[in-house]
Amino acid sequence: MDAIQQQFKQRLAEHSIVINDSQLEQFETYYRVLVEWNEKMNLTGITERDAVYTKHFYDSLSLAFYVPLKDVESLADIGSGAGFPGIPLKICFPQIQLTIVDSLNKRIQFLAHVVEQLGLENVELIHSRAEELGRKPGYRDSYDLVTARAVARLAVLNEFCLPFVREGGHFAAMKGSDPTEEIKEASYSLKELKGKIKHVQAFQLPVEDAARHMIIIEKRAATPRKYPRKPGTPLKTPLV
Repeated sequence: MDAIQQQFKQRLAEHSIVINDSQLEQFETYYRVLVEWNEKMNLTGITERDAVYTKHFYDSLSLAFYVPLKDVESLADIGSGAGFPGIPLKICFPQIQLTIVDSLNKRIQFLAHVVEQLGLENVELIHSRAEELGRKPGYRDSYDLVTARAVARLAVLNEFCLPFVREGGHFAAMKGSDPTEEIKEASYSLKELKGKIKHVQAFQLPVEDAARHMIIIEKRAATPRKYPRKPGTPLKTPLV
């Protein structure tokens, strides 16, 4: 275990997330595969090892600071990109049944390789638009927890993500800068999609003190039949 891994492990332990050597090795393998594939396709602009551990791995796991992930059985990560936050959460909380949804098949192929290399089980990778998959039985109104990290504004994310959340489950929108205006803008979409904000947590990433915000939304009732609308509509005409 080198200094970067030791620091990563210690920072997680400060939030009662304890990882073993096998899990640390999975993170290191993930890093190596990410950098290797990033030379062939655009996965991330962050490739320095210490930055990946902080800005991708630690940032992804920050969700567990505010949501009891040990109690989560099913998680859907919408628009996961290079696998954040879904894959780091799966490494640390292996009991989770993880579904990753992304609209770009190349990213799904990358994630399939990651899952294989890390030896992860109970991971479903789906090449689809969220608006289409969110209407299908088995996915609609089904998940304990749904996540989205830096995908779109909250008014749009609500329509992408809340249809996947079971009644009584939660959607966690992981944001950077202060989301106050986004939250105001999203009030109508929350009402339409039966979501209610439980709390908003502000924190800073270590080292650079970069601002992060976690918006935790509870699903209060089943998704109305008219949502989500057809692919492309939420982005073009948000519920505001």
